[in-house]
Amino acid sequence: MIKLTGLNNREFYLNCELIEKIEVTPDTIISTTSDKKYVVKESPEVIIKSIIDFKRKYMMSIPEVIK
Repeated sequence: MIKLTGLNNREFYLNCELIEKIEVTPDTIISTTSDKKYVVKESPEVIIKSIIDFKRKYMMSIPEVIK
């Protein structure tokens, strides 16, 4: 989950695995695989960095498999 800010200044969390597309028109619009759209204040670059940070944190928490 990544934290985002809507145009109404309300923060919310979005499951980043559901993001299908990010558009700039000039607002940032996130489209999900469930056909929902979210207009947010964050730039695509900030959103992508948040996704990468989330996935890094998640992957680092997975214990190493014993061979």
